[in-house]
Amino acid sequence: MNFVMKQALGGATKDMGKMLGGEEEKDPDAERKEEERQEALRQQEEERKAKYAKMEAERESLRQGIRDKYGIKKKEEKEAEAQAAMEQASEGSLTRPKKAIPAGCGNEEEEEESIVDTVMKFLPGPFQDMFNKK
Repeated sequence: MNFVMKQALGGATKDMGKMLGGEEEKDPDAERKEEERQEALRQQEEERKAKYAKMEAERESLRQGIRDKYGIKKKEEKEAEAQAAMEQASEGSLTRPKKAIPAGCGNEEEEEESIVDTVMKFLPGPFQDMFNKK
């Protein structure tokens, strides 16, 4: 009977015992093997990262050589120059942004005169006194 079972299951009797509720065989070196496996995976990952970092450095050096040859600038450099140009252009421009207006210029109500005050300056003296008494 044992022979017939082994033939039918194809040598999976150990697995059948586990599935039917039997205890698993414990490997005494299982922890050590797992630690070694994890360490090997970490080492492979570090080697892979180092390899790709080296490749990227080589590519960047080639890119920089091409940029130097044809006078092309990096995106970061272009953006920095554009920002500097915007700031420089706004210093003396009439179309500068509102936040670039220096303090003391612009919309300050305490220094601003109303139209009535401007008209009062041009009225003759008796009229000024008459409107000031109100």
